[in-house]
Amino acid sequence: MTFAKSERAALCDLFDTRGPDAPTLCEGWLTHDLAAHLWIRETDPIGVSGMVAKPLAGLLDRRMAEVKQRWEFTELVMRIRNGPARFSVFALPGVDEPANTTEFFVHHEDVRRAGEEPEPPRDLGDEVEDWMWRRLKLLGRAFFRRTQVGVVLERAGTEDHYEPDTIRAVSGASIVTIIGQPSELMLFANGRTGAAEVTLVGEPEALDLLHGADLSI
Repeated sequence: MTFAKSERAALCDLFDTRGPDAPTLCEGWLTHDLAAHLWIRETDPIGVSGMVAKPLAGLLDRRMAEVKQRWEFTELVMRIRNGPARFSVFALPGVDEPANTTEFFVHHEDVRRAGEEPEPPRDLGDEVEDWMWRRLKLLGRAFFRRTQVGVVLERAGTEDHYEPDTIRAVSGASIVTIIGQPSELMLFANGRTGAAEVTLVGEPEALDLLHGADLSI
């Protein structure tokens, strides 16, 4: 089983445990909202337009409300667990890993780390961390393109496995270096800046500019 598939299953298990009204790291969303988002992303091309075009965000909200009314939470979770429908682009061979690995990891952590007693980071293993690092190399510029400061990502080294490595995501007159495991850097790059376990190194003014940036593709 790929990490994308195992994260899908683990998130659905967590949905079943937490129920429809649990908090998430997605501002304004409970678990039922997040589940509706995931179903729309894989199944509803009209609703997806509200994800990629901010002026159409109201359309996404309406489609999410319709999905929540159409199915009880447990049935919606079951549909997500079963994967995309056959007509979905996400069902095409070779699409699941690049399209869903980060998506389901980030949203799994959105539930795990929300609330008054957030769960700690997991040990995901070298294979997953290596995948995340390659993804950051590929998309680092896109993740941080709206920042007004240079950003360097530094993979925290360990004695047993690898030396520290860096990615210059974007250039700038002042630089912030973000240090952490690739999975934590991925959370930060996807806007979960308060939940990601990373260390930021830079001048105070540069740190303020980074914190004020819109980190989303």
